[in-house]
Amino acid sequence: MKKFAFLILGFSFLISTQSVWGQPTKRRSTTSNAVARKGQPAEQKTDRASLMFPVSEDMPEDVVWRRDIYRQLDLTADKNAPLYYPVEPNDRQVNLFTYIFRLFLANRIPVYTYKLDGNESFAEKDRIKDAKELLDRYYIYYEEENGKYKVADNDVPSAQVKRYYVKESNYFDQRTGTYRSRVTAFCPVLMDEDEDFGSASAPKPLFWVKYDDVAPYLSRLPMMASNLNNVINMTADDYFTLNRYEGKIYKTANLQGRVLANETDTVKLRKEQQKIEQQLTDFEKEIWRPSEKKDTLDSTAVASPQKQTKTVKNRVAEKSAASGEAVAKKTTTRRSASATTEKQQKPKTRTATTPVASARRTRR
Repeated sequence: MKKFAFLILGFSFLISTQSVWGQPTKRRSTTSNAVARKGQPAEQKTDRASLMFPVSEDMPEDVVWRRDIYRQLDLTADKNAPLYYPVEPNDRQVNLFTYIFRLFLANRIPVYTYKLDGNESFAEKDRIKDAKELLDRYYIYYEEENGKYKVADNDVPSAQVKRYYVKESNYFDQRTGTYRSRVTAFCPVLMDEDEDFGSASAPKPLFWVKYDDVAPYLSRLPMMASNLNNVINMTADDYFTLNRYEGKIYKTANLQGRVLANETDTVKLRKEQQKIEQQLTDFEKEIWRPSEKKDTLDSTAVASPQKQTKTVKNRVAEKSAASGEAVAKKTTTRRSASATTEKQQKPKTRTATTPVASARRTRR
């Protein structure tokens, strides 16, 4: 019985070795690497926030139309106030910067360097890996314990972050036939006031945050979205997804790399901003507007309102012209009829030299 068991084990070992060495070289190396990584932790996100927010709709790369714009959000405006208040943590409520800053210190989300040209880069080389460097650069007081940095609530510069730079992508998805506008990245901007003169210094952009990286956590950040309704019925992710913010365009993605904020003439700057906003609105409207050209096969084609107005005007003009011609014809007919009547009623004049024969003479 033991010999039979040993024979079965040997036969199974021989089959397993043949199956391994029967694979190609590339597949054997891949299999061995996968076996070697079994004891290592997985690289994918396994935190609770990602599990509660498992699916975020990504923007397709092969869309037929797309335009990227950059907006500047002023947090003192009413529509952007939900991102700023409360300035200091109140029970479980915190503002957006405090929430993101805590996630960064806990190494839960990556942040990236803000470059001089203002363009975002989510490459690994541009990631800020050392939090101490960022804290020292902007003079944020911190304490280090066991290799981790702790910042008190009073030392978080949430009151000085009064702006945000937001990258917004407007695109048309041909697969679903929808026009969408979504936030792809944002950057908090520090507005530190001068203590001696009390004037606002130059804006200091802190870092870029990729929206897809922070979206699972924003879905857990409640906020009050209105002064009229104090019920907390919205999350930060809902706020950005529904485009509840309001901001002026300071830059667009273009071939020349031009920045609208460099325009010194405020009138030209405002006109250019309004022009871009109108272009986005017109494109969204033109997607669903029916074609103005009438198809010869379609007898029920709908004309545009302008063409309908012109058609009505032409019909009125034609009717007025036709009525004028009819009136003129009636007047001419009346004149000719009156002239004929006058001729018929006019007595005939007879000359004396012409004898008139009577009926009696003719009968004789």
